[in-house]
Amino acid sequence: MRIVIVGAGVAGCVMARRLSRLDGVEVICLERVARDDHSEAGTGLNVGPNAVKAVKAIDPELADLITASSYLWHNWRISLTDGTVLFDLPLADVADGPGWRIRWSELYRVLREAAGDHVSYGCEIVEIGRDAADPRKTSIAWIQDGTTRRLDDIDLLIAADGRYSAVRRSISGEPEVRQTGVAIFRLLVPETAGGLIDDYEQWFNGPNRLLSFKVPPGHIYVAGTFPISPEAPIAESLKTPDALRAAYAPGAAEPSPQAQWLIDTVCENVADTHWARMQEHTLLYRAADCNVLYLGDAAHGMVPTLGQGATQALEDAANAANLIARRYQDGTRDVGIWLTEIETLRQDRMRFVMEFSLQATDTMRQGADPVEGTRHKNEEPFLRKLKTLYRDVGMP
Repeated sequence: MRIVIVGAGVAGCVMARRLSRLDGVEVICLERVARDDHSEAGTGLNVGPNAVKAVKAIDPELADLITASSYLWHNWRISLTDGTVLFDLPLADVADGPGWRIRWSELYRVLREAAGDHVSYGCEIVEIGRDAADPRKTSIAWIQDGTTRRLDDIDLLIAADGRYSAVRRSISGEPEVRQTGVAIFRLLVPETAGGLIDDYEQWFNGPNRLLSFKVPPGHIYVAGTFPISPEAPIAESLKTPDALRAAYAPGAAEPSPQAQWLIDTVCENVADTHWARMQEHTLLYRAADCNVLYLGDAAHGMVPTLGQGATQALEDAANAANLIARRYQDGTRDVGIWLTEIETLRQDRMRFVMEFSLQATDTMRQGADPVEGTRHKNEEPFLRKLKTLYRDVGMP
């Protein structure tokens, strides 16, 4: 059996490592960048405890490797930029264990090393389509080291190539994109805060939010959001130090020491800041008429409000790899059955995660009151949803 994975990101590497252990299965993972090129992943991320739980269930060794390159995420605090604390939650109250705080580049390094020789690097995909001999199967062509290569008769094509998935566009068409009316920026800087920033925290000034936490080996990740028109790009005038300082500095009080350091750091590093608009796209786990599986952002580009982007890519891959391995070892080799079962297993779960993440964006929208909005996050309905998010990962 031949399985081809497009993209050696979070989901792709987990799938390549797990499925390559199956006897009689040829696994090939095609990655666009060079082997040691993680330059596009120059920020940090928090991985939710649900992903930690899922990865531990199928690959404890891999979970240990990621843990060794991370700081553990134990607590979630929300304050105003004047220092007023609104929400202070130990994750142990809603999860079965901690999450991870890690640099994107370090997570890629760990996962790609763990996937080993099953990843081919420097591959530029030039053609993706249905196999001429069997419409359930697929074909793919790519250029590597100046040579065009091709594989036909692919039993399962796994698209793990991100939010702008070339596989999904080629096989299932462009997904519908929905803008949320929130601008987001990201920044990774050396640790110069003198201990002011450590575990996961957020700070609001009106609907304008800062988020930060420390990651190894001595860096601080900073992200910020503010409302914009859903139909418009982010105006250049909003990206200046003066505009950013005005967005986050409290008007009626001095900023807290944490907020002051964050505001100064954001303003000093405007040139190195990555900007985007918060958006999500339609959920799709499988192609309608051939054996193609979508995972991670290729399946469900979502808003990052609850830190579930990479988290759900890991949860996707753990569940899909576990199910495929079990069915293959049981003698079920019908890929269509695998895909139906994966879709059934993941679809309702992802609808919940996407809807919950979008609901939690309420405090970042135009006109939002973060004090009133955060008050609801201290109440049982929100905490109950967090327990579902962090504990119910679908693994046996």
